[in-house]
Amino acid sequence: MIAQDDLNTLGFSTNGLDGIFGAGTQNAVIAYQRSRGLSADGIVGCNTWRSLQENVVGTGPTSTTIN
Repeated sequence: MIAQDDLNTLGFSTNGLDGIFGAGTQNAVIAYQRSRGLSADGIVGCNTWRSLQENVVGTGPTSTTIN
């Protein structure tokens, strides 16, 4: 899941890259949203997705990067 990879890369642990939008991923989304001043609803909607993509660009490969 790209959102999980982005969140982990940005330091918001989803408790793994499993492609499942479980509690770990939802908690990471909420923490990310709060850190960026977004509506902290735990949903990766348009604003959250755009923010994730803008913030992850240029971070380079990390231990969570999907090849």
